[in-house]
Amino acid sequence: MAVKHLEDATRLLNFAEGSYFERTSRPVYSLIFLLPFITFYELAVVLLNSTLLRQSNVLVDTFVWLQKLLEFIHIDGKMTWLAPPLVVVVFLVALQLTCGRKWSVRLGDIIPMNIECILLAVPLIFLSLLINSSAFIPNPKSTNAEQIHCPIVRCVNQYDDTDRKETPAEDALEESANEVSNLLFTDVVTGIGAGIYEELVFRLILISCFMIIFQDLLRFGKLESVIISVVLSALLFSLHHHIDFVSGQVNSAQPFQLPQFIFRTLAGVYFAGIFAVRRFGITAGAHAYYNIIAVITNAAFFGA
Repeated sequence: MAVKHLEDATRLLNFAEGSYFERTSRPVYSLIFLLPFITFYELAVVLLNSTLLRQSNVLVDTFVWLQKLLEFIHIDGKMTWLAPPLVVVVFLVALQLTCGRKWSVRLGDIIPMNIECILLAVPLIFLSLLINSSAFIPNPKSTNAEQIHCPIVRCVNQYDDTDRKETPAEDALEESANEVSNLLFTDVVTGIGAGIYEELVFRLILISCFMIIFQDLLRFGKLESVIISVVLSALLFSLHHHIDFVSGQVNSAQPFQLPQFIFRTLAGVYFAGIFAVRRFGITAGAHAYYNIIAVITNAAFFGA
């Protein structure tokens, strides 16, 4: 399968030329739409202090995989930080160059794209509650938010008393509130990174590779190739939360639990379906918004 056919091979629906759905499924739209998310994630990772970085999984596995791959081929360590977002940019530019579709972008489409992503995230929230009714299954990185059981407390003075000294208990309360706030922010950052880089690896790259294998090399029909590619990518997407594919070791922070494995597999199928219809940008956005909504809802309603 030539590169220029990847877009057609993994797309299930064709929309009317120039329509909102046709425009926003172009690779160039994915690039413009995701640039703010990518920039926010990169800056947040750099700005987060080293203690938070050690205590959390803010560095998404798929982001780290790309870094290790580049280190393996002897790319300078400083460049490995910039390379994962560059992979996204280069991949989308290459697809845009080879797909023969228009480069024009209407910036007015960006807000509807965000709304669409939020709406697409909602079914997963209900699915997570259905499969695991005790709490939302949090963002795919399972960060420290799961271990926080105290509410976020804001210490607000009801009167002006600059000379009043805080007691040790008040100091501890304020410190606890700051810690929870920082961890919540870290979880949001992680959720955004997971939305981008997990979709890059498990949908944009992996499904394309599977389509090449099953449709071009093994000569399966397109429908059979799509079904197999979607199921395999979804299973691997779910499994990678429990096993580090690079080291082969079990992830001790994420012991295998059947409800979570089932949910993530179904979520992988769901994201693959979005990818087949709406392409990479909307899929990554829906994934990121699901993570953000789940993290904030956990903190607000479940104390997690």
